[in-house]
Amino acid sequence: MSWRKLMIAGACIALGTACSRKPHYPGPLTPEQSIGTFHFADSFRAALYAAEPLVADPVSMVFDEHGQAYVVEMADANMPEDQKGRGRIVVLKDRDQDGRADTSVVFADGLKEATTVLPWKGGLIATAAPDILYLKDTTGDDKADVREVLYSGFFADNDEAQITGLRFSVDNWIYANNDGEPGEVSSHRTPNAPKLSMAGADFRFRMDRDAFERTTGPGQFGQAVDDWGHRFFTKNSLHIQQVVIPWRYLHRNPYLPVSALAAITNISDHDPIMFQLTPAPYWRQVRTERRNKAFEARHLPPTEYAKGHFTGASGGTFYGGDGFPPAYYGSIFTGDVSGNLVHRDVLVPAAGKDPYYTARRGNAETRQEFLAATDSWFRPTSFAVGPDGYLYVVDMYRQHIETPVSIPDDLKADMDFSAGSHYGRIYRIVPDQAGTYQAPVVHLADQSSAELVKLLAHPNRWWRLHAHKLLIERQDKTIIPAVKALFAQSDDPRVRMQALYVLDGLDALDARLVRQAMQDSAPEIRENAAMLCERYPDCLTQLEKLVKDSSVRVAFQATLSLGQFKAPGVTSVLAEVIRSHGDNAWFRAAVLSADSTLPLPLLKDLAAQGSFFAQTASWKPTFLQQAAYVIGARNQPQEVASLLDLVLASPMNAHKAWQSACLEGLSNGAQKADTALKSPLARIRGDSSQDIKQKVQQMKQLFSHL
Repeated sequence: MSWRKLMIAGACIALGTACSRKPHYPGPLTPEQSIGTFHFADSFRAALYAAEPLVADPVSMVFDEHGQAYVVEMADANMPEDQKGRGRIVVLKDRDQDGRADTSVVFADGLKEATTVLPWKGGLIATAAPDILYLKDTTGDDKADVREVLYSGFFADNDEAQITGLRFSVDNWIYANNDGEPGEVSSHRTPNAPKLSMAGADFRFRMDRDAFERTTGPGQFGQAVDDWGHRFFTKNSLHIQQVVIPWRYLHRNPYLPVSALAAITNISDHDPIMFQLTPAPYWRQVRTERRNKAFEARHLPPTEYAKGHFTGASGGTFYGGDGFPPAYYGSIFTGDVSGNLVHRDVLVPAAGKDPYYTARRGNAETRQEFLAATDSWFRPTSFAVGPDGYLYVVDMYRQHIETPVSIPDDLKADMDFSAGSHYGRIYRIVPDQAGTYQAPVVHLADQSSAELVKLLAHPNRWWRLHAHKLLIERQDKTIIPAVKALFAQSDDPRVRMQALYVLDGLDALDARLVRQAMQDSAPEIRENAAMLCERYPDCLTQLEKLVKDSSVRVAFQATLSLGQFKAPGVTSVLAEVIRSHGDNAWFRAAVLSADSTLPLPLLKDLAAQGSFFAQTASWKPTFLQQAAYVIGARNQPQEVASLLDLVLASPMNAHKAWQSACLEGLSNGAQKADTALKSPLARIRGDSSQDIKQKVQQMKQLFSHL
């Protein structure tokens, strides 16, 4: 064989070897091909609403009062700092009304870390860390010529932990997730207002009143607010958590021995399993194997999974549309961008006395997801419910969705984190039985206020919320009688709820209306009425009755709301709550979150009644320790002396466990107060040779010298 032939043969062998090597990561599919990989658990199908080149790198979308879709494009996701500021917002138009966008206009560009938008007064509120912006087109060319900073100072150093998740709630507040990140946030419309320290909190604000404050978190990318104002949020491996205690209650008592994280709970009954159809990506499989080997080397069980477990939960959204079968109303849809799937949760009241929901799988989804794809580029980041009542899935469509920071350098060598940056798809999910698509005619901004009031009764929540929001924006007081009539006459509690808070937004509430709401047949309205009652002392007597409501959530909210009052008799009512619901940690926290002066009279009331100390229970020492902690942390000698007298007296002295719990809590609270008693209290507490009476006398002497 000649030298030339040997060279050709060698080249062919080398080429064949290279060509036969299977790439670690598959390539993209067309939108139509990608839809072909979708597997639904029930009778649904996907229709393409928009795709590249009309949209690229989409992460969220909303429909405004004209029915136009605004899409946030995050082209700077996972990019180094010098490539930030490439985000855009585009408006999509379906000019021929065939259900598919045919025009895209750049509404705003040059945005850094833009993630979500919300319509307001003909413009858009946008989260773009470290700011929340207001953008508006005043010339009619679909391009924002107004760019106002509303709030600034949010954390901006992590793509996956920043201000995001804008949602307008029925209570007239706009909520945003902050992932609990630090920041000193100020309002540009009220520059004299004090800055807010955001560490550990989420954020909420009211545009109609220029109000802003911390709210319970920390939520990440994905926030759902149901018809009754309950908040749920997404956070990576925890795909659905619920806020149980709002921030304002958990922080009104500065000595409350309860962590801020105790205000939320994971409500899923099926975490962490998800039914993924795609194989684990090569980098994740290798990284997982390495980590598990490291665990094994330390004689620890493997704790990481490469697939089939939530790790990239994103975009949790409440479905309030009328395009799906009725059983789907109230579901929460969440994507997992790592698992290439859409998960559905059905909310049912939690068992027992727990004042929250349980998230369960739907009947058709016990062994599969609502939607799972075999296309590994399918990245469902978020969702929207349209005026047509259908669910829209925002697909960022990327080869890699994870931040490079979390992947070992050697595995990043053959990964292109920009692959797919010019792609993006948005799908409309419809039932199989749905006929030919007909786009709804949407011109809410052109309708009269009286017409908007009628839309508060629309079966699709999209119309109800937009009509509600427009009425708040307009502040048209002439429609107050019509809204009051709607509240009094509607058979649908969701409609009565909308009417109640429209009246609130128009400053048309009064004690009579709130009392009426407190007697409503729907427990969710009674729950909200308990909150509104906090403004009206005349409603206190009725509020005290609500702590015995047949609905756990109503009784719980009434307990929280009672803590806002210092009127005579409140202590006795809260003592009754402890006797009835003290075996539930949430109710104990609700009671102790009230005024910091409450624990001592509360304990005295319980002792005077006698029934509380007549029987032992495993939870009672915990409660006594927490109540005594507050007294110790307040560091008032007279209060401490009264508690110690109570510890020695009957019926407290019937069980040493109760006495020990009080002394333990008192000591811990005093140490929290950073008094000079830290060391001597620790010695007293640690001396097992002393009996309770000796310890009490020594503590009395210590506190008497303060």
